[in-house]
Amino acid sequence: MLSINRYALKEWAVVCEALATGQQTLLLRKGGIAEQSGRFQVEQPEFWLFPTRFHQSDEELTPHAAPLLEVARQAQPPDGVVRLSLYAAVGAVRYLDEEALLSGLVRQHILSHQTTLDRFHYRKPGLFVLLMRIWKRPQPIEIPDLPHYAGCHSWVELPAELATEGLQPVLSDAEFDA
Repeated sequence: MLSINRYALKEWAVVCEALATGQQTLLLRKGGIAEQSGRFQVEQPEFWLFPTRFHQSDEELTPHAAPLLEVARQAQPPDGVVRLSLYAAVGAVRYLDEEALLSGLVRQHILSHQTTLDRFHYRKPGLFVLLMRIWKRPQPIEIPDLPHYAGCHSWVELPAELATEGLQPVLSDAEFDA
C-alpha cells in the first residue's frame, strides 16, 4: 500500500457504504461522460473513494440495499464538504462484453438488474468490473468540495496527498478470499 495518495475515484455514496461494510468488493464501471479517452480507465491502482450523491436513487438499487441508502443519507456531510474514509486497491480488472456474464455478479453488488443492464448497454455494450480490497480510516478526512470535482468524470485529484497510515481492512484476508 502507498503511504500517501492524492487520487480518488468518484462513486455513489450508497456503493461506498456497501464497500465499507464488506457487502460489496467490486465496482461496475462504464465511465463518466467526460472521460478523456471516452471510456473508463483504471488510472490509479490505489485510490481514495470519493462518495457522491449524483444519480443515486432507490430505483437504481436492489431492495436489500435500501437500508444502506438511508445510512448514506444520514452520513451525508454538510454542503461544501466531502468526507473521505475508504481507500481501495484494485486486485483485478475485467472487461465484460457479453450481457450473459452479468448474471454471475448479481450477489456481489447492490445495483439493480436494470441499472446493471442500463450501464452495460449505454453507448456501446460492455462494462468494466474492478475487484477491490477496501480499507477504512477510523475517522474520515474532510476536504472542501471544490468546483472542479463536479461533472461526469470518474477520477479527481485531491488538493493534497493524504496519508494511508492507520487504515484498517474492511474484510480479513480469509473473508476477502472466500
